[in-house]
Amino acid sequence: MSDPDKNHQYRNQLLRLMPADDLALLEPHMQRCDLPLRKMLVTPNVPIEAVYFIEQGIGSVVARTTSGHEAEVGFIGLEGMTGSSLVMGDDRAVHACFVQLQGEAIRVDAGPFNAALAASATLRLFLLRFVNALQTQTGCTALVNARLKLEERLARWLLMCDDRVPGERLTITHEFLSIMLGVRRPGVTVALQLLEGRALIHSRRGEIVIRDRTGLLELANGGYGEPEAEYARLIGEA
Repeated sequence: MSDPDKNHQYRNQLLRLMPADDLALLEPHMQRCDLPLRKMLVTPNVPIEAVYFIEQGIGSVVARTTSGHEAEVGFIGLEGMTGSSLVMGDDRAVHACFVQLQGEAIRVDAGPFNAALAASATLRLFLLRFVNALQTQTGCTALVNARLKLEERLARWLLMCDDRVPGERLTITHEFLSIMLGVRRPGVTVALQLLEGRALIHSRRGEIVIRDRTGLLELANGGYGEPEAEYARLIGEA
């Protein structure tokens, strides 16, 4: 069981809920660092240098075709960590992960992280539960991208942001949203206008303010909730 007195100093939920003995393996190697906008956390097909337990901000896992088309396939905030390929025994990933909302993280270099995994079966099992939850999120993203309308997908995306960012204001550009949702900028503008017309959000250049979370839940049309419930089942709630 985790020791609340030892874990409460962290905002990252994995670190808050991690068994104390496993946390002790990582703590000597932890470094607090800033996450500036668009910082690359995982470079595709390059050995992973470090994992980041995000304390504030959001990292996006982005897939890219050989012709240059991009779309977000994963979403990581204070509930998770980057570089999960290491947990599964690989040293690299095929998708990029970079900062989409700036913040802070706790960094652990790949060497000592792998050593901790080798030293503790319970640490790997605990983090594999997060990998499972992240895969559930990725599968849900594929489903909503294929079946839901753009405004419904946008509502889901904003709810996921709201879960991970304190307050109601999100600093994000239309251009960045177009990458996250895999659509052209004019489509993002129309979708934001639709949500604003329903008084669900207030949008202005570079910023979105969430005004009605309940309304966003309704608009998301079932696209939000399953990955969040699966995370709670697998990991728990801090």
